[in-house]
Amino acid sequence: MVPLSSTERKQQIWSVVRVSSGNFLEMYDFFVFGYYASAIGKTFFPTGSEFAQLMLAFMTFGAGFLMRPLGGVFLGAYIDHYGRRAGLMLTLGLMAVGTLSIALVPGYATIGALAPVIVVIGRLIQGVSAGVELGGVSVYLSEIATPGHKGFYVSWQSGSQQVAVIFVALLGVLLSTIVPPDSMFTWGWRIPFLIGCLIIPFLFVLRSSLQETAEFNRRRAAADHPKPREILLQLVQNWRIVMIGMLLVTMTTVSFYFITAYTPTFGREVLKLGNIDALIVTLCVGISNLFWLPVMGAVSDRIGRRTVLLPFTILMFVTAYPALAWLVTSPSFGRLLTVELWLSFIYGSLQWRHDCGVDRDRAAECAHDRIFRRVQPGNRLVRRLHASD
Repeated sequence: MVPLSSTERKQQIWSVVRVSSGNFLEMYDFFVFGYYASAIGKTFFPTGSEFAQLMLAFMTFGAGFLMRPLGGVFLGAYIDHYGRRAGLMLTLGLMAVGTLSIALVPGYATIGALAPVIVVIGRLIQGVSAGVELGGVSVYLSEIATPGHKGFYVSWQSGSQQVAVIFVALLGVLLSTIVPPDSMFTWGWRIPFLIGCLIIPFLFVLRSSLQETAEFNRRRAAADHPKPREILLQLVQNWRIVMIGMLLVTMTTVSFYFITAYTPTFGREVLKLGNIDALIVTLCVGISNLFWLPVMGAVSDRIGRRTVLLPFTILMFVTAYPALAWLVTSPSFGRLLTVELWLSFIYGSLQWRHDCGVDRDRAAECAHDRIFRRVQPGNRLVRRLHASD
Protein backbone atom coordinates (compact mmCIF):
# COMPACT_ATOMS: atom_id res chain seq x y z
CA MET A 1 0.00 0.00 0.00
CA VAL A 2 1.39 3.40 -1.02
CA PRO A 3 1.43 5.84 1.94
CA LEU A 4 -0.71 8.94 1.63
CA SER A 5 1.00 12.23 0.89
CA SER A 6 0.52 15.11 3.34
CA THR A 7 -2.01 16.71 0.96
CA GLU A 8 -3.98 13.47 0.59
CA ARG A 9 -3.92 12.90 4.33
CA LYS A 10 -5.29 16.39 4.93
CA GLN A 11 -8.05 15.78 2.38
CA GLN A 12 -9.00 12.51 4.09
CA ILE A 13 -9.16 14.17 7.50
CA TRP A 14 -11.41 16.93 6.19
CA SER A 15 -13.64 14.39 4.45
CA VAL A 16 -14.12 12.62 7.78
CA VAL A 17 -14.91 15.93 9.51
CA ARG A 18 -17.41 17.00 6.85
CA VAL A 19 -19.37 13.78 6.76
CA SER A 20 -19.37 13.36 10.56
CA SER A 21 -20.53 16.92 11.25
CA GLY A 22 -24.22 16.15 10.75
CA ASN A 23 -23.95 13.15 13.02
CA PHE A 24 -22.61 15.55 15.66
CA LEU A 25 -25.79 17.64 15.41
CA GLU A 26 -28.00 14.58 15.70
CA MET A 27 -26.28 13.36 18.84
CA TYR A 28 -25.98 16.88 20.25
CA ASP A 29 -29.74 17.25 20.12
CA PHE A 30 -30.37 13.81 21.60
CA PHE A 31 -27.99 14.41 24.48
CA VAL A 32 -29.37 17.85 25.31
CA PHE A 33 -32.86 16.34 25.37
CA GLY A 34 -31.70 13.54 27.68
CA TYR A 35 -29.79 15.89 29.98
CA TYR A 36 -32.73 18.26 30.48
CA ALA A 37 -35.56 15.73 30.29
CA SER A 38 -36.95 16.83 33.66
CA ALA A 39 -37.28 20.44 32.59
CA ILE A 40 -38.68 19.46 29.18
CA GLY A 41 -41.26 17.25 30.85
CA LYS A 42 -42.40 20.07 33.12
CA THR A 43 -42.60 22.55 30.21
CA PHE A 44 -44.49 20.41 27.69
CA PHE A 45 -46.13 17.66 29.78
CA PRO A 46 -47.29 19.24 33.07
CA THR A 47 -49.19 16.56 34.95
CA GLY A 48 -48.56 17.46 38.58
CA SER A 49 -46.36 14.36 39.00
CA GLU A 50 -42.62 14.77 38.49
CA PHE A 51 -42.27 11.09 37.69
CA ALA A 52 -45.05 11.20 35.06
CA GLN A 53 -43.55 14.32 33.49
CA LEU A 54 -40.14 12.67 33.28
CA MET A 55 -41.57 9.50 31.78
CA LEU A 56 -43.54 11.45 29.18
CA ALA A 57 -40.39 13.35 28.26
CA PHE A 58 -38.45 10.12 27.77
CA MET A 59 -41.35 8.60 25.83
CA THR A 60 -41.08 11.59 23.50
CA PHE A 61 -37.32 11.01 23.36
CA GLY A 62 -37.95 7.42 22.33
CA ALA A 63 -40.71 8.23 19.84
CA GLY A 64 -38.14 9.07 17.19
CA PHE A 65 -36.80 5.53 17.30
CA LEU A 66 -40.15 4.27 16.01
CA MET A 67 -39.60 6.22 12.79
CA ARG A 68 -36.09 4.97 12.14
CA PRO A 69 -37.17 1.91 10.11
CA LEU A 70 -39.11 4.17 7.72
CA GLY A 71 -36.16 6.53 7.46
CA GLY A 72 -33.84 3.63 6.75
CA VAL A 73 -36.05 2.26 3.98
CA PHE A 74 -37.12 5.43 2.18
CA LEU A 75 -34.12 7.69 2.73
CA GLY A 76 -31.81 4.76 2.08
CA ALA A 77 -33.41 4.45 -1.34
CA TYR A 78 -33.04 8.22 -1.79
CA ILE A 79 -29.30 8.03 -1.06
CA ASP A 80 -28.90 5.18 -3.53
CA HIS A 81 -30.68 7.12 -6.25
CA TYR A 82 -29.48 10.69 -5.72
CA GLY A 83 -26.13 10.13 -4.06
CA ARG A 84 -24.47 10.20 -0.66
CA ARG A 85 -24.03 13.97 -0.59
CA ALA A 86 -27.66 14.77 -1.43
CA GLY A 87 -28.94 12.22 1.08
CA LEU A 88 -26.73 13.42 3.91
CA MET A 89 -27.69 17.04 3.26
CA LEU A 90 -31.36 16.01 3.47
CA THR A 91 -30.85 14.18 6.77
CA LEU A 92 -29.10 17.23 8.21
CA GLY A 93 -32.04 19.41 7.20
CA LEU A 94 -34.56 17.06 8.82
CA MET A 95 -32.53 16.96 12.01
CA ALA A 96 -32.45 20.77 12.06
CA VAL A 97 -36.26 20.86 11.91
CA GLY A 98 -36.48 18.80 15.09
CA THR A 99 -33.94 20.95 16.90
CA LEU A 100 -35.74 24.16 15.95
CA SER A 101 -39.12 22.75 17.01
CA ILE A 102 -38.13 22.16 20.61
CA ALA A 103 -35.94 25.27 20.89
CA LEU A 104 -38.60 27.73 19.73
CA VAL A 105 -42.01 26.20 20.52
CA PRO A 106 -43.72 27.79 23.57
CA GLY A 107 -44.65 25.53 26.46
CA TYR A 108 -47.97 23.95 27.41
CA ALA A 109 -48.86 26.91 29.61
CA THR A 110 -48.78 29.21 26.56
CA ILE A 111 -50.32 27.28 23.66
CA GLY A 112 -51.85 24.29 25.40
CA ALA A 113 -51.88 20.79 23.90
CA LEU A 114 -50.44 22.08 20.63
CA ALA A 115 -47.03 22.41 22.31
CA PRO A 116 -46.42 18.70 23.04
CA VAL A 117 -47.91 17.77 19.65
CA ILE A 118 -45.38 19.94 17.81
CA VAL A 119 -42.52 18.62 19.91
CA VAL A 120 -43.49 14.99 19.27
CA ILE A 121 -43.78 15.67 15.52
CA GLY A 122 -40.32 17.22 15.60
CA ARG A 123 -38.89 14.13 17.29
CA LEU A 124 -40.57 11.87 14.73
CA ILE A 125 -38.99 13.88 11.91
CA GLN A 126 -35.64 13.53 13.61
CA GLY A 127 -36.21 9.80 13.86
CA VAL A 128 -36.70 9.58 10.11
CA SER A 129 -33.43 11.44 9.65
CA ALA A 130 -31.54 9.29 12.13
CA GLY A 131 -32.83 6.19 10.37
CA VAL A 132 -30.36 6.68 7.55
CA GLU A 133 -27.85 9.18 9.00
CA LEU A 134 -25.80 6.64 10.90
CA GLY A 135 -25.72 4.08 8.10
CA GLY A 136 -25.13 6.73 5.42
CA VAL A 137 -22.20 8.27 7.28
CA SER A 138 -20.68 4.89 8.03
CA VAL A 139 -20.88 3.68 4.44
CA TYR A 140 -19.36 6.96 3.21
CA LEU A 141 -16.45 6.59 5.65
CA SER A 142 -16.04 2.97 4.64
CA GLU A 143 -15.81 3.94 0.98
CA ILE A 144 -13.15 6.61 1.53
CA ALA A 145 -11.07 4.46 3.91
CA THR A 146 -7.60 3.42 2.85
CA PRO A 147 -7.01 -0.34 2.53
CA GLY A 148 -6.68 -2.10 5.87
CA HIS A 149 -8.02 0.84 7.90
CA LYS A 150 -11.80 0.58 7.62
CA GLY A 151 -12.27 -0.19 11.29
CA PHE A 152 -10.35 2.96 12.21
CA TYR A 153 -12.03 5.21 9.65
CA VAL A 154 -15.58 4.15 10.34
CA SER A 155 -15.09 4.33 14.11
CA TRP A 156 -15.19 8.11 13.70
CA GLN A 157 -18.91 7.87 13.02
CA SER A 158 -19.33 7.03 16.69
CA GLY A 159 -16.37 9.25 17.50
CA SER A 160 -18.32 12.31 16.36
CA GLN A 161 -21.07 11.34 18.80
CA GLN A 162 -18.57 11.44 21.63
CA VAL A 163 -17.49 14.94 20.60
CA ALA A 164 -21.13 15.91 21.02
CA VAL A 165 -21.20 14.27 24.48
CA ILE A 166 -18.13 16.26 25.54
CA PHE A 167 -19.42 19.53 24.11
CA VAL A 168 -22.86 19.23 25.72
CA ALA A 169 -21.41 18.19 29.07
CA LEU A 170 -19.04 21.18 29.08
CA LEU A 171 -21.92 23.44 28.10
CA GLY A 172 -24.06 21.97 30.88
CA VAL A 173 -21.35 22.59 33.49
CA LEU A 174 -20.93 26.17 32.26
CA LEU A 175 -24.67 26.89 32.33
CA SER A 176 -25.01 25.34 35.78
CA THR A 177 -22.45 27.82 37.12
CA ILE A 178 -23.91 30.98 35.57
CA VAL A 179 -27.66 30.29 35.45
CA PRO A 180 -29.56 29.85 38.75
CA PRO A 181 -31.13 26.39 39.19
CA ASP A 182 -34.72 27.71 39.14
CA SER A 183 -34.08 29.69 35.96
CA MET A 184 -32.31 26.72 34.39
CA PHE A 185 -35.38 24.59 35.02
CA THR A 186 -37.86 27.12 33.58
CA TRP A 187 -36.07 28.66 30.59
CA GLY A 188 -32.32 28.00 30.77
CA TRP A 189 -32.66 24.50 29.33
CA ARG A 190 -33.56 26.09 25.97
CA ILE A 191 -30.13 27.72 25.67
CA PRO A 192 -28.33 24.54 24.50
CA PHE A 193 -31.02 23.98 21.84
CA LEU A 194 -30.66 27.58 20.65
CA ILE A 195 -26.90 27.10 20.45
CA GLY A 196 -27.59 24.00 18.35
CA CYS A 197 -29.67 26.18 16.02
CA LEU A 198 -26.69 28.54 15.64
CA ILE A 199 -24.43 25.59 14.75
CA ILE A 200 -26.73 24.37 11.97
CA PRO A 201 -25.62 26.86 9.23
CA PHE A 202 -21.97 26.01 9.87
CA LEU A 203 -22.70 22.29 9.52
CA PHE A 204 -24.57 22.90 6.27
CA VAL A 205 -21.51 24.69 4.89
CA LEU A 206 -19.27 21.78 5.89
CA ARG A 207 -21.50 19.12 4.36
CA SER A 208 -22.19 21.08 1.18
CA SER A 209 -18.54 20.60 0.23
CA LEU A 210 -18.82 16.79 0.33
CA GLN A 211 -17.81 14.94 -2.81
CA GLU A 212 -19.33 11.66 -3.95
CA THR A 213 -16.99 8.76 -3.30
CA ALA A 214 -15.29 7.01 -6.18
CA GLU A 215 -16.76 3.72 -4.96
CA PHE A 216 -20.31 5.09 -5.11
CA ASN A 217 -19.81 6.51 -8.62
CA ARG A 218 -18.50 3.15 -9.77
CA ARG A 219 -21.48 1.28 -8.33
CA ARG A 220 -23.97 3.79 -9.68
CA ALA A 221 -22.54 3.26 -13.15
CA ALA A 222 -22.78 -0.53 -12.84
CA ALA A 223 -25.64 -2.37 -14.46
CA ASP A 224 -26.61 -4.65 -11.55
CA HIS A 225 -28.86 -2.52 -9.37
CA PRO A 226 -30.97 -4.54 -6.90
CA LYS A 227 -34.72 -4.22 -7.31
CA PRO A 228 -37.09 -3.78 -4.34
CA ARG A 229 -38.21 -7.37 -4.73
CA GLU A 230 -34.59 -8.56 -4.48
CA ILE A 231 -34.11 -6.51 -1.31
CA LEU A 232 -37.18 -8.05 0.34
CA LEU A 233 -36.05 -11.50 -0.74
CA GLN A 234 -32.64 -10.96 0.83
CA LEU A 235 -34.30 -9.87 4.07
CA VAL A 236 -36.43 -13.00 4.19
CA GLN A 237 -33.51 -15.28 3.33
CA ASN A 238 -31.30 -13.69 6.01
CA TRP A 239 -33.89 -13.37 8.78
CA ARG A 240 -31.77 -15.34 11.25
CA ILE A 241 -28.84 -12.98 10.74
CA VAL A 242 -31.18 -10.02 11.15
CA MET A 243 -32.40 -11.37 14.49
CA ILE A 244 -28.86 -12.04 15.67
CA GLY A 245 -27.93 -8.50 14.70
CA MET A 246 -30.81 -7.14 16.77
CA LEU A 247 -29.57 -9.00 19.82
CA LEU A 248 -25.97 -7.99 19.30
CA VAL A 249 -26.64 -4.28 19.00
CA THR A 250 -29.24 -4.01 21.76
CA MET A 251 -26.51 -4.26 24.37
CA THR A 252 -24.30 -1.50 23.01
CA THR A 253 -27.23 0.78 22.16
CA VAL A 254 -28.63 0.58 25.70
CA SER A 255 -25.15 1.00 27.15
CA PHE A 256 -24.48 4.06 25.01
CA TYR A 257 -27.59 5.98 25.98
CA PHE A 258 -27.28 4.96 29.62
CA ILE A 259 -23.69 6.18 30.05
CA THR A 260 -24.25 9.37 28.04
CA ALA A 261 -27.75 10.80 27.58
CA TYR A 262 -29.24 9.37 30.78
CA THR A 263 -26.32 9.90 33.15
CA PRO A 264 -27.11 13.46 34.33
CA THR A 265 -30.76 12.58 35.00
CA PHE A 266 -29.76 9.27 36.62
CA GLY A 267 -27.23 10.98 38.87
CA ARG A 268 -29.56 13.82 39.84
CA GLU A 269 -32.95 12.10 40.09
CA VAL A 270 -32.03 8.55 41.14
CA LEU A 271 -28.69 8.78 42.93
CA LYS A 272 -29.45 12.28 44.31
CA LEU A 273 -26.01 13.61 43.36
CA GLY A 274 -25.28 17.19 42.39
CA ASN A 275 -26.07 18.27 38.83
CA ILE A 276 -22.50 19.40 38.16
CA ASP A 277 -21.11 16.11 39.49
CA ALA A 278 -23.29 14.12 37.09
CA LEU A 279 -22.30 16.36 34.18
CA ILE A 280 -18.59 15.99 34.97
CA VAL A 281 -18.99 12.21 34.96
CA THR A 282 -20.69 12.48 31.56
CA LEU A 283 -17.82 14.63 30.30
CA CYS A 284 -15.30 12.02 31.43
CA VAL A 285 -17.34 9.27 29.76
CA GLY A 286 -17.36 11.19 26.47
CA ILE A 287 -13.58 11.60 26.59
CA SER A 288 -13.16 7.91 27.44
CA ASN A 289 -15.44 6.84 24.57
CA LEU A 290 -13.61 9.11 22.14
CA PHE A 291 -10.32 7.48 23.15
CA TRP A 292 -11.40 3.85 23.05
CA LEU A 293 -13.46 3.88 19.83
CA PRO A 294 -10.64 4.65 17.34
CA VAL A 295 -8.12 2.69 19.40
CA MET A 296 -10.19 -0.48 19.35
CA GLY A 297 -11.19 0.15 15.73
CA ALA A 298 -7.49 0.20 14.85
CA VAL A 299 -6.89 -2.91 16.97
CA SER A 300 -9.61 -4.70 15.01
CA ASP A 301 -7.80 -3.85 11.77
CA ARG A 302 -4.76 -5.70 13.10
CA ILE A 303 -6.10 -8.73 14.97
CA GLY A 304 -9.50 -9.20 13.34
CA ARG A 305 -13.06 -8.15 14.15
CA ARG A 306 -14.39 -11.28 15.79
CA THR A 307 -11.37 -11.70 18.05
CA VAL A 308 -12.40 -8.64 20.04
CA LEU A 309 -16.15 -9.28 20.11
CA LEU A 310 -16.49 -12.43 22.21
CA PRO A 311 -14.40 -11.56 25.30
CA PHE A 312 -15.80 -8.05 25.65
CA THR A 313 -19.39 -9.24 25.20
CA ILE A 314 -18.87 -11.77 27.99
CA LEU A 315 -17.20 -9.09 30.10
CA MET A 316 -20.24 -6.83 29.77
CA PHE A 317 -22.67 -9.57 30.78
CA VAL A 318 -20.55 -10.66 33.74
CA THR A 319 -19.68 -7.26 35.21
CA ALA A 320 -22.49 -4.78 34.38
CA TYR A 321 -24.98 -5.84 37.06
CA PRO A 322 -22.45 -6.21 39.91
CA ALA A 323 -20.96 -2.82 39.05
CA LEU A 324 -24.33 -1.05 39.11
CA ALA A 325 -25.37 -2.90 42.29
CA TRP A 326 -22.17 -1.68 43.95
CA LEU A 327 -22.97 1.87 42.81
CA VAL A 328 -26.53 2.08 44.12
CA THR A 329 -25.68 0.61 47.54
CA SER A 330 -23.70 3.76 48.37
CA PRO A 331 -24.02 6.40 45.62
CA SER A 332 -21.13 8.84 45.29
CA PHE A 333 -19.32 10.83 42.65
CA GLY A 334 -16.32 8.48 42.79
CA ARG A 335 -18.40 5.33 42.42
CA LEU A 336 -20.48 6.75 39.57
CA LEU A 337 -17.31 7.80 37.75
CA THR A 338 -15.65 4.42 38.29
CA VAL A 339 -18.63 2.39 37.09
CA GLU A 340 -19.30 4.55 34.06
CA LEU A 341 -15.67 4.60 32.94
CA TRP A 342 -15.64 0.81 33.18
CA LEU A 343 -18.80 0.57 31.09
CA SER A 344 -17.31 3.15 28.70
CA PHE A 345 -14.24 0.94 28.20
CA ILE A 346 -16.39 -2.08 27.33
CA TYR A 347 -18.72 0.02 25.16
CA GLY A 348 -15.81 1.56 23.25
CA SER A 349 -14.36 -1.90 22.71
CA LEU A 350 -17.61 -3.19 21.19
CA GLN A 351 -19.37 -0.23 19.60
CA TRP A 352 -16.85 0.27 16.82
CA ARG A 353 -17.88 -3.21 15.67
CA HIS A 354 -21.64 -3.16 16.23
CA ASP A 355 -22.23 0.43 15.27
CA CYS A 356 -19.65 0.99 12.60
CA GLY A 357 -16.35 -0.81 12.59
CA VAL A 358 -17.01 -4.26 11.21
CA ASP A 359 -20.67 -4.72 10.43
CA ARG A 360 -21.06 -1.58 8.39
CA ASP A 361 -17.74 -1.78 6.62
CA ARG A 362 -18.34 -5.49 6.01
CA ALA A 363 -21.70 -4.61 4.52
CA ALA A 364 -20.17 -1.97 2.32
CA GLU A 365 -17.82 -4.60 0.94
CA CYS A 366 -20.76 -6.77 -0.13
CA ALA A 367 -22.22 -6.72 -3.58
CA HIS A 368 -25.57 -5.39 -2.42
CA ASP A 369 -24.68 -2.85 0.25
CA ARG A 370 -27.86 -0.95 -0.72
CA ILE A 371 -29.85 -3.65 1.03
CA PHE A 372 -27.81 -3.06 4.18
CA ARG A 373 -28.35 0.71 4.15
CA ARG A 374 -32.10 0.41 3.73
CA VAL A 375 -32.72 -1.99 6.57
CA GLN A 376 -29.87 -1.38 9.01
CA PRO A 377 -30.31 2.27 9.84
CA GLY A 378 -34.03 1.94 10.45
CA ASN A 379 -33.64 0.88 14.05
CA ARG A 380 -29.87 0.55 14.29
CA LEU A 381 -30.31 -3.12 15.03
CA VAL A 382 -29.98 -4.90 11.69
CA ARG A 383 -26.22 -4.68 11.48
CA ARG A 384 -25.20 -8.16 10.56
CA LEU A 385 -27.29 -8.53 7.39
CA HIS A 386 -24.37 -9.58 5.21
CA ALA A 387 -21.87 -10.79 7.77
CA SER A 388 -22.13 -14.32 6.46
CA ASP A 389 -21.77 -13.41 2.78
